[in-house]
Amino acid sequence: MKNYCALIVATTFLAGSALAADTTSTAGYEAAKKAASSRYAEDKKLCAEETSSSTRMQCLRDAKAEYNTALAKAKKDHAGASASSDKVCADCGKVLSVKVVEKEGEGGPVGMVAGGVAGALLGNQIGSGTGRSVATVAGAAGGAYAGHKIEQKIKSVKKWRVAVRFDNGEEKTFSFDKDPGFTAGAAVKASNGSITHR
Repeated sequence: MKNYCALIVATTFLAGSALAADTTSTAGYEAAKKAASSRYAEDKKLCAEETSSSTRMQCLRDAKAEYNTALAKAKKDHAGASASSDKVCADCGKVLSVKVVEKEGEGGPVGMVAGGVAGALLGNQIGSGTGRSVATVAGAAGGAYAGHKIEQKIKSVKKWRVAVRFDNGEEKTFSFDKDPGFTAGAAVKASNGSITHR
């Protein structure tokens, strides 16, 4: 019981002195929160020294009530600071990774026709008679396919994929046509469906 009384006296004294220190700044709010947590940890240690379980439980309940009261007072005394300290920026985040991918372009009839003509000319140079006709057809088909693939490769474009984890836990990937200049770990903010440096 002796420890229990000491707990109440110490808690009341510390609560008054810590919260009176600074009532206007974020630093004051954070200091008050830290002091309340530290005081609560000490109170729980004192409660553990009580000899009977009923006194120990009552001591813990009172310590928790004092802790909640100290937090409520800190929030009230530092209303503006606590609001800004607890606020999560839903549009803010950090870059997880930046990857460059090559997107293959679409091949059109130009590549196929050019490739087919070139293949047919080459196939026509092989053999004679029926063999030449078969080689010409095979060359045209192969050339058309090759021409189509070459055109796709020529029209391919690079895309930058930037993965971001926002402060609220959400993850998104953004695509850019040119290097956006982000690196892993960079602080960013969502803006108009994209992201910008913060």
